[in-house]
Amino acid sequence: MALDRLDLTDFRNHAALSVRPQGRFIILHGANGAGKTNILEAVSLLVPGRGLRRSNLHEMARQGGCGGFAVAAKLDETALGTAVSAEAPGRRIVHINGANAAINDLAEWLSILWLTPAMDRLFMDGAGARRRFLDRLVLALEPSHALNSSRYENALRQRNRMLSEGQGDAAWFDAVEASMAQYAAAIVESRSRTVAQLSERLAAMPPSPFARPLLVLEDDSIPVADTLAAGWKANRGRERAAGRTLSGPHRNDLLVRHDGHGQPAASCSTGEQKALLLSLILAHARLVAELRGAPPILLLDEIAAHLDPGRREALFERLYDTGSQVWMTGTEESLFDSAGSDALRLHIAESALG
Repeated sequence: MALDRLDLTDFRNHAALSVRPQGRFIILHGANGAGKTNILEAVSLLVPGRGLRRSNLHEMARQGGCGGFAVAAKLDETALGTAVSAEAPGRRIVHINGANAAINDLAEWLSILWLTPAMDRLFMDGAGARRRFLDRLVLALEPSHALNSSRYENALRQRNRMLSEGQGDAAWFDAVEASMAQYAAAIVESRSRTVAQLSERLAAMPPSPFARPLLVLEDDSIPVADTLAAGWKANRGRERAAGRTLSGPHRNDLLVRHDGHGQPAASCSTGEQKALLLSLILAHARLVAELRGAPPILLLDEIAAHLDPGRREALFERLYDTGSQVWMTGTEESLFDSAGSDALRLHIAESALG
């Protein structure tokens, strides 16, 4: 999985930008505000979801532009694209080889993972952020996870609306809860499988400068759909009072501990937390390569900024070993001196390539 071409139109600060990736590493360097992270964000829209910033679509359109934007990419002989038109700024359009497609179809073609500076707080933030992170790991391995998740979320929103508005049609609740249960069971099964597979790869990894994480999916027993539906039915009264659904995979958490001293990740130092994330990404890239036959694309924003030279060199070596196409950003080109002579180094300045 590697992009051969990336074209942006009216995306963020880029009126028109074209990149022809070459080599395993694509290094984007330049001053803050030049638009380096915007390029990574554009690539992140080539899989289901809201991208690495989780921004609203209208925020991605260039100020002073046409009111919409387009991201187009070439993957071998496959053309992928996503766009928003000025006429429908809240609706994302997807094309695959020139034909209209659903957003979730993108997961069949690409696996993309990313780390951003905002994710340095992943273990300190609420469970929702860790669920989204875990779901990206799952999606990279199992494209069907996108459809199961979106259908579960749609049914969940419907049930929550019924609860908050005091609707009492039992047959309607039964139907919605049956739909929720079907997709909820598939979601938990996929999450549990990914955590187990990833834990095996982490345990087998050789010693490195990066801490090894121990993973546990909170309440990882795989539920039976009928049991889930029966539980929601029994709890309707209590959940009407709360105005929302209080149990289900939308409440799961990914628990992470440091293998070296056993402390929860939230209690580790900032450096240790970053190392735990890096170990997760490296192990997962190998897992994707093994199970899908090709490694994922990795987007690493400001990844080298707070690593000493020895750890930077070790990181680049391990990233290269994954076989992934890796897009990295940094303010200084010198941060990537040990990344190898075959890396493509692009200077981003005032929305242009240098």
